[in-house]
Amino acid sequence: MKIYTRTGDKGETGLFGGDRVLKSDLRVEAYGCIDELNSFIGLAVSELNDTEVGKILLKIQNYLFTVGTDLATPDTEKNNKLKIKRTPESFALEMEEVIDRYSAGLDELKFFILPGGSKTAAMMHICRTVCRRAERVVIGLNSDMKINNNIIIFLNRLSDLFFVLARYLNKKSGVPDIKWEL
Repeated sequence: MKIYTRTGDKGETGLFGGDRVLKSDLRVEAYGCIDELNSFIGLAVSELNDTEVGKILLKIQNYLFTVGTDLATPDTEKNNKLKIKRTPESFALEMEEVIDRYSAGLDELKFFILPGGSKTAAMMHICRTVCRRAERVVIGLNSDMKINNNIIIFLNRLSDLFFVLARYLNKKSGVPDIKWEL
């Protein structure tokens, strides 16, 4: 099977269900941000020395494929026949459990912190900011057309999780969070 199809040579791409849209379409931008986030997570996993966090991130990568598929499949009667898995509420609830588990071992945060510290913590901060951008794009898409609200909730929790994991990885590495100083 060839990797190129030439069907996008005029600036269009196909959505699940067969509709064609411009590659600059907000829906394509939304699932493109999800793909970018997934790639940054993959980079972070390649640098991790923490098997438990690695397993969490791998699960998130799989969840993000579901989110991307959900975004790439307009919710129409025709597409509902495709039986595409939609993003469930359980994704966000699971992120809350993981946030609570990792937050429990961290010192109370009494100041703003700068992104950075250890290399893996810095990568989590990059994941957090890319996730926040994806969330903003998805919210913009949602204002144009109704999308699955579970996606927005999941992305909101996920960016919080990346922040907590950054702090956890700094602590585990013996590297203090970097305090914002005026």
